[in-house]
Amino acid sequence: MSSAVLDEGVGLRERKRRATSRSIQFTVLELAAERGLEQVTVDEISRIANISPRTFFNYFPSKEAAMVGENPLAVQSELIEAFVTHDSDRDTFDGLLELMQQMALLGTGDRELHQLRRQVLRDYPELFVLKISGMRGFEAALADAIERRLIKQHAASDSVDAGGSFEARARLTALVAMAAMRHAFTLWADGEDDESLAEKLVESFALLRQVL
Repeated sequence: MSSAVLDEGVGLRERKRRATSRSIQFTVLELAAERGLEQVTVDEISRIANISPRTFFNYFPSKEAAMVGENPLAVQSELIEAFVTHDSDRDTFDGLLELMQQMALLGTGDRELHQLRRQVLRDYPELFVLKISGMRGFEAALADAIERRLIKQHAASDSVDAGGSFEARARLTALVAMAAMRHAFTLWADGEDDESLAEKLVESFALLRQVL
């Protein structure tokens, strides 16, 4: 599924939310690159991004969090619920691929923003703690969603669970899917072609199936 097709269902409100989030992130990263994060205030970020400080805090709890960026799972919990409940008879990895493609459109797949963030964060290694924490939360939320989907599939099929506990299988599936996601992200971030992150995800998940 191409990024253009995935983006068709995005409404005006969501487009505006994405644009505001992107503006906040670009502003704080550019200001931090110019004179250091310590010299940057939320009021200044808000003024340049043409929003109120209250709006800033609706998106990010701090300027440090804005530098690290959004956790896509926290942004669109309805996508997680759709993965759990819709077409649960589909292959789990097919569902995960579609979920991650959707999340890629929420801002993660913005190459220009990523390149600026990677450049600026080199001077702020302490912020990688926030990034790692976000990834752990991402992994836990993904594993929980997969477990609920597996339980739903099991209940619908009325089959015997011969593959171990749902929790253990879900955690392993989440780790494997995240490895494919990181592979796709690296190809996309370091590449010079015009393929989107959503398209790179298709390639990485196809390679994953060959490996498995």
